Amino acid sequence: MAIRFLISCMLPLILASCSIPDPLVDRIKESGKLRVITRHNPTTFFRNRNGTRGLEYELVSLFAKKLGVEPVFILTKSFEQILPTVARGDVHFGAAGLIATHSREKIVRFTRSYQSVTQQLVYRDGTQKPEQIIDTLGGTFEVIAGRSHVERLQELKHDYPDLEWTTKSEISSDELITLVIEQIVDYTVCNSNEVVLKRRFHPELKVAFDLSEQLPLAWAFPHAEDDSLFDAAQSFLEELEQSGELKRILDRYYGYVESLGALDTQRFRQHMVQRLPNFTAHFKQAALETGLDWRLLAAIGYQESHWDPTAVSPTGVEGIMMLTKAAAKDLGVISRTDPKQSILGGSRYILLVKEKIPDRIPEPDRLWMALAGYNIGFGHLEDARILTERYGEDPDKWVDVKKYLPLLSQKKYYTTVKHGKARGKEPVSYVENIRSYYDLLVWDDTNQDIPVAKGTPLPSISPVTL
Repeated sequence: MAIRFLISCMLPLILASCSIPDPLVDRIKESGKLRVITRHNPTTFFRNRNGTRGLEYELVSLFAKKLGVEPVFILTKSFEQILPTVARGDVHFGAAGLIATHSREKIVRFTRSYQSVTQQLVYRDGTQKPEQIIDTLGGTFEVIAGRSHVERLQELKHDYPDLEWTTKSEISSDELITLVIEQIVDYTVCNSNEVVLKRRFHPELKVAFDLSEQLPLAWAFPHAEDDSLFDAAQSFLEELEQSGELKRILDRYYGYVESLGALDTQRFRQHMVQRLPNFTAHFKQAALETGLDWRLLAAIGYQESHWDPTAVSPTGVEGIMMLTKAAAKDLGVISRTDPKQSILGGSRYILLVKEKIPDRIPEPDRLWMALAGYNIGFGHLEDARILTERYGEDPDKWVDVKKYLPLLSQKKYYTTVKHGKARGKEPVSYVENIRSYYDLLVWDDTNQDIPVAKGTPLPSISPVTL
């Protein structure tokens, strides 16, 4: 009885001295900081004169907002540091365009996938295209140390024992791709999302072939008994996918980047040098009056006329912004072939066009739909939005509506809506081309991404939506 009494007296003291820590997600909310390791890359996190962007940046910022905390991004140039940093628990997780592989799962644990990519062998146009991996022998073949590309090459080496490559540390994948473009390196391996973004500005970069099937990108967390933050991330990514928001975010970064071919891009870059300087001041003046980005106005002007003030279409529209006689009269444009008048009048007209789109539709979807309606007619745009809603998707999101516009050329669909048959593919190409031209102009205007020092923690700002 005495021993039992003694235990009953001491037990509360023992329990009090062995307090269980709060769940990690609660501790993060209390501290107000979410620490995430990433890398400076166009597919993940980058800064330029327009602010901070990148798919990982945007996803992490949304997750932090859901938790009610501020994201702190820890940047590293060395890919080899990312997984060990996560595994040690020096950060809460890694969001760096990481491919989830079986070997990596021994080091960290991965969330559900938010994007799929393939691994691709790339080279520069003008050099001999390798038909198979062994054709890289005799050339300079470099890859980034610590990336899953090394694992894949090691697997291929079982079938091709003579296969050779060099691994590089303290260099980014974007820098290595640039070395290929500059013909300092002959070959490298990149993820398909990196290649497609780089090719917008450097169409001379070519893909020889895929080295893998579709592979999942995911966030990496340390193996730990506390699952609270990991579970919160899983739920967040699942909700993002089910709501359709993930699809819309991916469309902002990748949904239009292949709309231009290599020749289109080269011709555009030539016109940027030869023609655009004659009209830049007019586009900037129109931007001051309308509040629209001058580079967006220039992109629209290029899509309309290739910046040719004497351009005339078979339907009678003319000038840089290809105004109709009626539109020009309403806008006070006396001479449609006068560049200053055309650009200012066209810019004003874009604002009028946007007013026809419901206010509830957020930017940039509202702008893309306005341009599509301008191109095809607002009745046909409304028909496409009706089809979008009929088939269970969001009529207020461009990423959904652009799938249904082309159906207006098929009798099965256009007979079920009010305004009948239309060339629905044209407005999709029209808008996607403008988006691509706009990106090229922004890239040229900002020249280079602002370099960020290795290991620099940066607080986030609001995600860019255009």
